[in-house]
Amino acid sequence: MNMRIRIEQVDDYSVTEKVVKSAFANAEFSDHKEHELVSRIRKSDAFIPALSLVAIDEENQQIVGHILLSKISIRNDNQSIESLALAPVSVLPGYQSKGIGKKLILEALQKAKERGYQSVVVLGHSEYYPKFGFQKASHWGIKAPFDVPDEVFMALELQENALAQVSGVVVYSSAFFE
Repeated sequence: MNMRIRIEQVDDYSVTEKVVKSAFANAEFSDHKEHELVSRIRKSDAFIPALSLVAIDEENQQIVGHILLSKISIRNDNQSIESLALAPVSVLPGYQSKGIGKKLILEALQKAKERGYQSVVVLGHSEYYPKFGFQKASHWGIKAPFDVPDEVFMALELQENALAQVSGVVVYSSAFFE
């Protein structure tokens, strides 16, 4: 399958939200409202249009996947560091397990690095995200703002030692909690 990845356009929004909804329709650990989260993030200050990417099946020009990186911060009593949240990454069910999610993640991380972002945080599968270099966020003393198993809350340094002097609680955009 020939696929290309590009920045999501405003005209893509309704299609992208359908892709996200479909991708999570049968997900075990989901509130099935990820498409609503994507919409809320787009309307927030946390949204970075250049880090909202879609995967296009070149054969039928259909959007088959989406990834979104948005601004967050990691805060403690002494500092607040800007970071990114990877949430969500979505691939249509008929296209899953074909490497599309992997390509979206790699492209999004590369674009974030090129834009000078230092790190990314994800709440996700403990078997999947370490393949991209993610480690338990607790390794750096980074905590989620809610109860979550340690092994599924992870972080990745986009720049060497970017998290070496960082610890604290992740502060997500209010879009994540509406």
